[in-house]
Amino acid sequence: MKKYYTLILVALLFSLCTFAQKEKPQRINIWQGTAVGKTVMMTPYLAKGKGNVAVIVCPGGSYLWHDMGAEGKDVGEWLQRNGISAFVLHYRTAGVGAFMTPYRYVFRGNRYPDALNDLQRAMQYVKAHAQEMGIDASRVAAMGFSAGGHLVMSAAELLPREQRPWFVVSVYPVVTMVEPCVHRRSRRALLGDSRLHNKQLRDSLSLERHVPKDCPPVFLVNCKDDPIVHYHNSELLDSALTRQHVPHRYIQYKTGGHGFGASNHKGTAECRQWKEAFMTWFRRLEKRR
Repeated sequence: MKKYYTLILVALLFSLCTFAQKEKPQRINIWQGTAVGKTVMMTPYLAKGKGNVAVIVCPGGSYLWHDMGAEGKDVGEWLQRNGISAFVLHYRTAGVGAFMTPYRYVFRGNRYPDALNDLQRAMQYVKAHAQEMGIDASRVAAMGFSAGGHLVMSAAELLPREQRPWFVVSVYPVVTMVEPCVHRRSRRALLGDSRLHNKQLRDSLSLERHVPKDCPPVFLVNCKDDPIVHYHNSELLDSALTRQHVPHRYIQYKTGGHGFGASNHKGTAECRQWKEAFMTWFRRLEKRR
């Protein structure tokens, strides 16, 4: 009898290990074989079927670190459940060391355009492997939160037209690099200490100043009570998109703050409606294609 229970226990442990292995997504090194190394990884959440839309997800974190929970894993799983393949990107950031000390006066460290190059590479990788992953290579989009929202809009504005995302979702994004409503922590991390006062660079990365007329469609969300990134950032972007007649949807919630991502408990019930609103917008976009 003792042997019998031992066998059952071993079988259960084996099943649990196998289940865990199946459930844990395998990360992709998008720069494998290059000088960038293993620091930039991408986690896939593939939807069932073929010809799916793909979304590169860029979590926020002031261009210093990443929120891989509410703005990473939660987003990937939510999109996957809704038939959209997601790829959560661990793009290069300045890091905790750069937050603590101004060492980038002496050493380059990670700074612009590293993160944008990572996003560009991620989209290229997904398109190159689209068939094997059940993805429509012509429909690769990008979604970002906070600093990640700045990153995906940078791709929509600064990359060559044929390399831009199919559409962009920017949630409580950092937008401007100039006063009075700049998020200073993100600006310092993105530009680097030695280039922090470079007016030309600040201007070129202030997204409200460079929206092209052929910008991809944009879904934009923020909250008026955001304590981290001033809500005026999103208003600046909305105005710029409107001036250029770019198809977009802007929703400003009264409550919700910052950092709720795709969480089912962070923020408020009001701001968590953004996910349903996005799906409605996305389905209409698909129909118009």
